[in-house]
Amino acid sequence: MDFAAALIRDPQAAPYRTRYDAAAAAGFALVAVALALTVDDGRRPDALGWVLLLAAHVPLVWRRRAPLAVLLAVVACVAPYHALDFMHLAPIPASMTALYTVASTGRPQRTLIVGLTVTSITLTIQLFVNPHEVVELLRVSGWVIAMLVFGASIRLYRQLVAGVVERAEREGERKAAEERLRIARDLHDLLAHSITLIGVQASVAAHVLVADPDRLDREALVRALEGISETCRDARAEVRTTLDVLRAAPEGPLPDLASLPDLVRPSGADLTVRTGAVKVPAAVGAAAYRIVQESLTNAVRHGGPDARVRVDVGLAEEVLTVRVTNSGAAAGGGDGGGGHDGSAGSGGTAGPGASGGSGGSGYGIVGMRERARSVGGTLSAGPRDGGGFEVTAALPLAAREVAA
Repeated sequence: MDFAAALIRDPQAAPYRTRYDAAAAAGFALVAVALALTVDDGRRPDALGWVLLLAAHVPLVWRRRAPLAVLLAVVACVAPYHALDFMHLAPIPASMTALYTVASTGRPQRTLIVGLTVTSITLTIQLFVNPHEVVELLRVSGWVIAMLVFGASIRLYRQLVAGVVERAEREGERKAAEERLRIARDLHDLLAHSITLIGVQASVAAHVLVADPDRLDREALVRALEGISETCRDARAEVRTTLDVLRAAPEGPLPDLASLPDLVRPSGADLTVRTGAVKVPAAVGAAAYRIVQESLTNAVRHGGPDARVRVDVGLAEEVLTVRVTNSGAAAGGGDGGGGHDGSAGSGGTAGPGASGGSGGSGYGIVGMRERARSVGGTLSAGPRDGGGFEVTAALPLAAREVAA
């Protein structure tokens, strides 16, 4: 596991690299001394030979800090050592380490130039020392080329792993951003709808209390307060369900078409659902539920006292259609004025840039369009010809690639 991590890790970013390289240089020096004393591959080094042999290992301490300079320093010591026909095998570990470091940390062009240069120097020295040893020439050249290829391969492997890790990190960031967006939509849809209903019911209760204190309509007041209490309980239950889903997994119990009657009933809207026995995917059902919920929120907020809201859900050629129409004609800026792509809120007839109303988050229609797009569908929203507002969505039941 440590060896694999060492291969993947950038050698120039490793911790304590100078300390480790100094220990490695000392180890290579001991190996070189042992080889020079035991192997019969040339003359045994004299005083100058020992100085050149040991000096060739000193630059390895900084091999990862300045690979090319270290290689030049090693060649400067090893070249005269070989030219004097000392034990040729002794400095090989130091030379191969310097070559590997250059190949594993540099660009391919630099590796190629270094390989040609070192091979030329090595062959020149070998021809000068042993002009008749053709096999030795091939062996030395093969070791140089093999070490350069090995170092370049390790470098490419590190780049490949780094690319995979980077793509995985980008994918993780993208999924995290999508999850944050989904949570924001869920919280907006849930809280906006519940708070709007609570506000309307509280206004009814206040109106009952101050309209005619002598003829207090206790039943109407009780109904309004009970509606507030029921809406609070529903909101608390939905928040708990949403949190449970977020803690458990991306897939979980989400509102669907079966929950539409309970959603529509408090607003007094007319609901028609014509889906038959067709199984609607959970994601499509949840998107339809949220679109209806946001449309009803805007209708209750901006539709006016005489507004009539109708919700139609049906199927047309493997596409779930959702239509929410509001016959109200109250002017108002919708959820944050012109924040819904330039259209008024449900029930409004104001054009682009309209202002007024109670204001809001400005994410209503934008959020509905994102809901529809998340399942490969489309959504349109705007004023009706005869007054009022209409939201229409087409959500395909089959999986469809979603455009970015």
